[in-house]
Amino acid sequence: MNTKKAFPYILLVILAIVAIALRNCKQSPSKPKTTTTVSDPDRNLGGRGLNRNPSNINYSKHARCRMGCRHIDENEVKDMLVNGTINYKKSELQGEDCKKKYAVEGTSKDGQRLRIIFAPCGDEVTVVTCIDLKEEWDCPDCN
Repeated sequence: MNTKKAFPYILLVILAIVAIALRNCKQSPSKPKTTTTVSDPDRNLGGRGLNRNPSNINYSKHARCRMGCRHIDENEVKDMLVNGTINYKKSELQGEDCKKKYAVEGTSKDGQRLRIIFAPCGDEVTVVTCIDLKEEWDCPDCN
């Protein structure tokens, strides 16, 4: 078979490969995402990922204790949830959605360098703990 006769077949094979690749790359239709002011590739309000705008923020007993000891208030926690950066090396993202923990870092308005651990579940987020990355606080009552 010469090149001129083989060209249409080669072109047809290439087009078939491209069509298969495109079909496999298409994502399944999902709910439309709501827009928010923070750009984060991990934001997803459907129960997967860190919901930056939850209907409710819960605080573990440990988190409340650390917040009191380290002078971190709820407004700083909310600001970190909305504006902080996820540290994927410190996050635990394996397993079921409600078992994941996101380590979110940033600087508070009063200059504290914070890491706050958030555990999203559905449309709620639980604050697991709060860490001051610059200063070591003695919090003997927080276990």
